[in-house]
Amino acid sequence: MAAALLTIPDITPAQKASSPRTGIAEVNGTRLYYETTGSGPHVVLLHGGNLDSRMWDDQVPFLTKSFTVTRYDIRPYGRSALTEKGFSSVDDLAALMDVLGIKRASLVGLSLGGRIAVDFALTHPDRVDRLVLIGPGLTGFPFNEKDEAVLAMIARARKGDAQGAMALWLEHPMMAPAMARPALAGRIRPIAMDNAKIWTNLPVEERVPSPPAIKRLGEIRAPTLVIVGERDVPDIQQIVKLIAAGVKGARIEVVPRAAHMSNMEDPARVNRLLGEFLRPQ
Repeated sequence: MAAALLTIPDITPAQKASSPRTGIAEVNGTRLYYETTGSGPHVVLLHGGNLDSRMWDDQVPFLTKSFTVTRYDIRPYGRSALTEKGFSSVDDLAALMDVLGIKRASLVGLSLGGRIAVDFALTHPDRVDRLVLIGPGLTGFPFNEKDEAVLAMIARARKGDAQGAMALWLEHPMMAPAMARPALAGRIRPIAMDNAKIWTNLPVEERVPSPPAIKRLGEIRAPTLVIVGERDVPDIQQIVKLIAAGVKGARIEVVPRAAHMSNMEDPARVNRLLGEFLRPQ
């Protein structure tokens, strides 16, 4: 069996609309933690790397006023299981949607989550209503392999110092603007440190679609919104330009003064953009 639901609390429709339904879904040989709240059209939130679904805390209360919102911990983050075998994040998402009875949904993904959302939209175009990509990654994009900060993180991880590697990631230019704000840093750091284990439990091969998304952007048919922080790093800015050029009708919105974590750095603006774009026309 590819997918099974291990925990489904028995609740009424009224409770479903107002109270989170949490559980663990057994999919593709792993366990994925999920939370579903609200009522209306389905929206699935996909978090960034090194973090987990808690990074959407500012979006869930807003979106559940109009949508059924599912957020989950992508393998191997958060309360989802670590993995020892190769896997596909696209297959995991498809199986989770099957378990939860979601035939179609709008996908909102940040960074890693944005990369998975694009791959999913290419693999399962009939299951995606709308696509929102926030500071997205992109399969096939040649990230700077000589990034000294990243190399230092890898070196620290190879010595078995997962916490040290994660601490360096929080100092990277991608994260530094958000971490310079004490209140926000106080929210991000615990989530990141709870996920530090991934630095010493990798690498595990993740299977990605072939050809990679960078060569297939013209195939995306879902209405697409790209949100990027004004201060995000050059690699992410370049990905945004590629998506703008490759995805027909893609809309680009820049969040002033924000960097990579724009959904947490300026939640009011990002929520407004999400509400306007995702609301059925």
